[in-house]
Amino acid sequence: MASASLKSKKRVIVAFVIFCILLLVVCIKVGYIQIVQSQTLTKKAIAQQTEDEVIEAKRGDITDRNGKKLASSTIRYTVWARPGDIKDVDSASKKLAKILDMDEAEVKKLLSQDKSLVKVAKYLEYSTAQKVKNSGVAGISITEQSKRYYMLGNFASQLLGSVTDDNNGLTGLEEEYNNYLKGISGRWVQDTDASGNPLSYGSETYHKAQDGDTLVLTLDEVIQHYAEDAIRSVYKKTEAKRVMCLVMDPETGDVLAAASTPSFNPNDPRVPAGSAELKAFNKLSSSKQMDYLNEMWRCPLFNDLYEPGSTAKLMTTAIALEENLTSMSEKFYCKGYIYVAGVKLKCWSWRNPHGEENLEEAVGNSCNPVFVTLGERIGLDKFYKYMELFGITQKTNIDYPGEASPILQDKDTAGPVGLATMAYGQGIAVTPVQLLSAVCALGNDGKLMQPKLVKEIKSADGKVVKKSADTEVRQVVSKATAKKMCTIMEYVVDKGGGEEAQVAGYRVGGKTGTANKVVNGKYSDSVCASFVGLAPMDDPKVAVLFIVDSPKGEIYGSTVAAPGAKKVLKKTLRYMGIKADYTSSEKKKINAEKTIVPDVTGDKRSEAIKKLKSCSLKYKISPATDSTKDFKVTDQYPKAGDEIESGGTVYLYRE
Repeated sequence: MASASLKSKKRVIVAFVIFCILLLVVCIKVGYIQIVQSQTLTKKAIAQQTEDEVIEAKRGDITDRNGKKLASSTIRYTVWARPGDIKDVDSASKKLAKILDMDEAEVKKLLSQDKSLVKVAKYLEYSTAQKVKNSGVAGISITEQSKRYYMLGNFASQLLGSVTDDNNGLTGLEEEYNNYLKGISGRWVQDTDASGNPLSYGSETYHKAQDGDTLVLTLDEVIQHYAEDAIRSVYKKTEAKRVMCLVMDPETGDVLAAASTPSFNPNDPRVPAGSAELKAFNKLSSSKQMDYLNEMWRCPLFNDLYEPGSTAKLMTTAIALEENLTSMSEKFYCKGYIYVAGVKLKCWSWRNPHGEENLEEAVGNSCNPVFVTLGERIGLDKFYKYMELFGITQKTNIDYPGEASPILQDKDTAGPVGLATMAYGQGIAVTPVQLLSAVCALGNDGKLMQPKLVKEIKSADGKVVKKSADTEVRQVVSKATAKKMCTIMEYVVDKGGGEEAQVAGYRVGGKTGTANKVVNGKYSDSVCASFVGLAPMDDPKVAVLFIVDSPKGEIYGSTVAAPGAKKVLKKTLRYMGIKADYTSSEKKKINAEKTIVPDVTGDKRSEAIKKLKSCSLKYKISPATDSTKDFKVTDQYPKAGDEIESGGTVYLYRE
């Protein structure tokens, strides 16, 4: 009996000890949870009981100077999931994968993550989002998201740029003005139950999103079309590496068009345009692909340098006239070469010397010895002083990312030969926008204007947030010198090397250039052909720079660049409403060749094609498609009422 009692006591003691140990373990565990894990668990509890939804701001539009939308944002939908609220992952994955056309294993992996919130799919159409919403899957929420859309595909693509997946500026003006365009996101915070449904007695806080501002560009959509049409034509004809065209207003510094080949579609900026290019791109390594994309995205009109060649002779002439070192009546003599510090420098036409010529004729003939002579008279100090005045020694500070800095020979080491070669356009590397800005000064009474791409910025409700004023940088040369230069430039087009840029009914002035490209530190046989011009010369309203990089066959600025510039000037002058003054012979020739473009905007594709064929006009669909399905024409180029050559092409734009 005593033994049984002792055993019972021992059992009680053991049970008590075990109980105390368990109690101690529970206390330690509770203490660990309450003290050590309190912050983590509190966050998880709040996450489960609170829905914090980001209200994305709508990215601002980009329009041309006349309000034509070039980039906008459309509403798309994003599917989010709370993995902790999903009871049957397999069933949910199967349903969502079917609706979203995704791999079931991929969806399951997303829904199994140890996160409070995961993104399942984005950029969904409204109909797809509604199917997800009605699927009955617990723990799923849908938010609106804005997606960037470029209405005209690869139109002005390098200028406009593109955005990242999260709607931030990646390149071009999208990057430069990202802080204005992106807006400020809002938030909607509300208390929810375990299934994510709002509680009727819960609290909520709503912070409205502030939509982005609208960029109104200086760009004119119609003139940009003219420029792109011209570079495509020359690109195809010359098989050049690249063709570029920049159009500006000399009086304001406004960039009216900026086009270059090859381009890309900013709606899908990481895919090269063209099947052959895409095939080659896919074979590259990741680092090489990135290099390719960066090259494709950059705008050479602002980001790249080139030697202007003989187009720079305009500045040398202006300096000499301004400093009274020559006159319009002075006579020069070209014997095909000239010696400078014992070095023989040849004229491009050294086999057939120009002989006696006045200043106008020397510029028209692009005679190197004459410009060497003028350079010697000017001297290094004055030459560099005026290069600075013309804006050739520093960036223009145009509102575009990554503008390149110009390169001139070092003043201390240039010497007489360096000065001589710079005087006729070698040994200087500039951006196209620098050169055209300098030439614009000659057409603007000697005043250099600040080039710009954005006219104004408007808030989402239409109020002007920022306006870009027309800014005079400095007076480079006198009004009298500028007028003389306009006379000389007009002579170049009328009787000199720029005859291919003549436009019937208009006074056009300009200068051609053909510069050998530097490869591995030496001049190669490859050239950059160019033409820079102004019109009309009595009061210039438009300036154009047309560059053909590495053309095949014909290589001279007079034969490959001047005709391209003519295409742009001819259409632009007419579009701007500048009255033409035709001779009787010009009128007769023009009337026999022109056709008025019919209005097909709003028509079905089939109807539009019939109208165009009846007017002996061709057509192209943009964006291109192999489908023969009918669609509504949303826009056209050239516009209705424009006069174009018979047999010309009209671009039909679809949604």
